[in-house]
Amino acid sequence: MKKQIRFGLDIDGTVTSPETFIPYLNQHFKKNITLADITQYELTPLLDITKEEFGEWMNEYEPIIYANAMLATSFTDVLKNWQDQHHFTYISARGKHLLEITQQWFQKHNIPYHHIELLGQHDKLNAVKKHNIDIFFEDKHDNAVDIAEQCNIPVILIDTPYNQDPIPKQVVRVKNWKEAANWVENWL
Repeated sequence: MKKQIRFGLDIDGTVTSPETFIPYLNQHFKKNITLADITQYELTPLLDITKEEFGEWMNEYEPIIYANAMLATSFTDVLKNWQDQHHFTYISARGKHLLEITQQWFQKHNIPYHHIELLGQHDKLNAVKKHNIDIFFEDKHDNAVDIAEQCNIPVILIDTPYNQDPIPKQVVRVKNWKEAANWVENWL
């Protein structure tokens, strides 16, 4: 029998589709943005607004967006193959006040989990260490690099237009969850 692996997973842009926010951004800010247009994680320059304005928008729309987020393609199929043997801890920059909405979304989509940790910040290093994560899944470039280098674990980086900077060898760039599953199965 294979060893139980402690998977750490980001939620937004990793478990959810990286395109989840786009319809809301386009409608509210009267834009016509596609995922290809989002070439950096920081959205304020693309929207031509201040960080404060974006923060206000997020406070209003986050619960709506997260309650209706689109799943990343093939995510649930991949996790269901691992769920009987491995442990899933979701570590997200979402604020703690969004835990109930997040748990309801997980239940609605029948997503297996053992623990959900909402940090309210992007620095995930302490949470990854605290939960003894063996491998992490992320879409934010600097998080992926920091976790790989500081925790000395492999990090699967879901490929998006906004995370194209160079990566160290511990970070594995994949196009989708099927590619991630293939890499992990070979790693196991």
